[in-house]
Amino acid sequence: MNLLIKLLLNAVAVFVLAHVLTGVSVDGYVSAVIVALVLSILNLLVKPLLVILTLPVTILTLGLFLLVINGLIILLADKFIDGFSVVNIWWAILFSILLSILQSLLQSFLKKDKK
Repeated sequence: MNLLIKLLLNAVAVFVLAHVLTGVSVDGYVSAVIVALVLSILNLLVKPLLVILTLPVTILTLGLFLLVINGLIILLADKFIDGFSVVNIWWAILFSILLSILQSLLQSFLKKDKK
């Protein structure tokens, strides 16, 4: 049940950010849920492989290259999902930064409600 709530919170974050950012668009609520699900799967399967393969560059840039990896994951999700589009890598990086901030805020509110 907790996993489903986190997925729905992530979908809300995707939907809100798609309406705030002009370079990102999502067709509707169902597409936002699909984007949240695909991003979760890509972060689980693809991101660790990319982090390992780009470890020297990540160390050289003091971890800033992880932002590029997050942007690439967003662009990969864009290619998989028809109702979701991102203009370029810069919008994808901005979207990933704001998405992680919004996700942590929403999950902190969820933890406060449980106490």
